Amino acid sequence: MQMHKMLVTLALSFALVPGLADAASPKKEYRFVMVPKVVHPWFEEVLDGMKDAAKMIEEQTGSKVVIEYQAPQHADVVEQNSIVERAIATKPDGIVIDLLDEKGNRAVLDEALAHGIPITIFDSVPPAGMPLTGIGNDFCEQAQIASERLVTLLGGKGEVAIMRGFPTAPNHLIRAKCHEQVFAKYPGIKLVAEGIDNDDIGTAQSQAAAIMQAHPDLKGWVECDAAGPIGVGHAIQEAGKVGKVQEVGLDDLKDMLQLIKDGVADSSSSTRPQMQGYWSTLVMWQTALGVKTPKTIDTGIAIITKDNLTAYK
Repeated sequence: MQMHKMLVTLALSFALVPGLADAASPKKEYRFVMVPKVVHPWFEEVLDGMKDAAKMIEEQTGSKVVIEYQAPQHADVVEQNSIVERAIATKPDGIVIDLLDEKGNRAVLDEALAHGIPITIFDSVPPAGMPLTGIGNDFCEQAQIASERLVTLLGGKGEVAIMRGFPTAPNHLIRAKCHEQVFAKYPGIKLVAEGIDNDDIGTAQSQAAAIMQAHPDLKGWVECDAAGPIGVGHAIQEAGKVGKVQEVGLDDLKDMLQLIKDGVADSSSSTRPQMQGYWSTLVMWQTALGVKTPKTIDTGIAIITKDNLTAYK
C-alpha cells in the first residue's frame, strides 16, 4: 500500500512540472469509463482494483475519481462498440477497454481519440500501430506455463484439448496459438479438439462435455479465458472423470480456486485482475494530466496450486 501511495505522489509531482508533456493542471473531478468484454466475475475483480486506485488518488490529491462500469451483456463486438460510442458522447476523461476484436474495435478507438478522449487497453494488446498503453501480462508465457505443466502431468503422452474463449479476442488468440505450439513439440501429445466458449461458463461446460464424449481417451485440458476452466471443470465432474482427465486452468476466480481445492483441476496460470484494474486507473489519470505513459505494463503471472492455495487466498 505504501508503494502505491509513492507512485501516486510521484505521478502527480511529475505531472505538475512546467512543460513536461504539456501537463495539465489537476481537475477537481475525473470520470473514467471501463468497458470489459462481457458481464463476468473476472471483470468485477478488475473493477475492484480500479476503485482502489481511484480512492488512493482521491486521498493523495483531493481530486474526485469516478469509475463508470459499462459492460456488454454478451461478448459481442457490435454491442461493445456501441457502448464505447455512447461513452464518447458523454466526454469522459478516459476510456479503458478489453478488446473483443483488434480489427473490429479499431474504428471506435480512432473515433474516441479524434474526440480527444484518451484510450487505455487492459488484458489485451493494443491494435498494431496505435500509440496506446496496454496493461496485462505475457499471454503467450501464461499459456506456455499451463501447457508445459499439463504435458508433465501426462508424462508426455495423451490426447489433449483446448478451450479457446472468444475467437477474435487478442489475448485469447495469443494463448491458443501458444498452447498449440507447446503441444506440437511433444510427439506423444495429440491435440484432438478445440472448443469456443465465448467467455461463458455454461457454453464451456456443454462444449467440454461434448468433446469428452466424442474423445473418450482425452486426458487433459487447457483454456484461454477465465470462464473456460470453470466450465471444463464442471464437465469433468459431471462425467465422473476427476483424476482421469487432468486440467490446468486459467485465472483466479473463486470457482477456479475451488476446483483446485477439490482436486478437479491441478493448478491455474493466473493473471492479476485487481492489479490490472489499479494500473488502468493510474494510466488514465496520468494521461488526463498530460503525462506520457509506457507502451506496456506487465502485471505478471501467478501460478496457483493446491500447495500454495491457502497462502494465495
